[in-house]
Amino acid sequence: MSDIVIEARDLVKSYQMGEIEVRALAGVSFDIQRGELLSIMGPSGAGKSTLMNILGCLSLPTSGEFILDGELVSDLTQDELADIRNRKVGFVFQSFNLLSRSSALANVTLPMRYAGISGAERKERAAQALEAVGLGDRMHHRPTELSGGQQQRVAIARALVNNPSILMADEPTGNLDSRSGREIMELLLSLNRDQGVTVIVVTHDSAIGAETDRIISLKDGLLEKAA
Repeated sequence: MSDIVIEARDLVKSYQMGEIEVRALAGVSFDIQRGELLSIMGPSGAGKSTLMNILGCLSLPTSGEFILDGELVSDLTQDELADIRNRKVGFVFQSFNLLSRSSALANVTLPMRYAGISGAERKERAAQALEAVGLGDRMHHRPTELSGGQQQRVAIARALVNNPSILMADEPTGNLDSRSGREIMELLLSLNRDQGVTVIVVTHDSAIGAETDRIISLKDGLLEKAA
């Protein structure tokens, strides 16, 4: 197994707005090592979300090559994209994206349903994931019965339950108070440090960026620096 989990080669993403072509990414190249803790930073409009969508297999580049865990992603069909996304990427969003009427346990089982895992194994693995994020005693609570920090822990458990190659966190502390945000960041750090999970954090918070091994900094769709 290669030590490189992501290879990005001259990624370009263009959008057509009327008669104007807008380049959200203008030729970005980098590698990400397996087990790395990395942040993507930059001002609004720099291309952070566009890059995250490509790395998370939510969209394809206009041109360039993107290889995820040895698989060439940049020319897959939409069905193939959905499959690789479910197998290899875990997502954590600022807004949690939980089903409000379902328990924490049911929310965490969702990715496994798409992976064709049996009901008994889904429950067992979901319970283990919730235990791992410190919510073993809250697994039958609905999101409305949980604090913001607890909801984000459910989202992290859901993201990890299929053992993805990378965990992508998009502003994971953005909707949390400072204490809950600190706890979530500590959890992400421990998952990386103790379990070797590759974690990519998209953030505008320089304090969070400072805690990662490396920062990919974007400006106007270009790689400004890789520190």
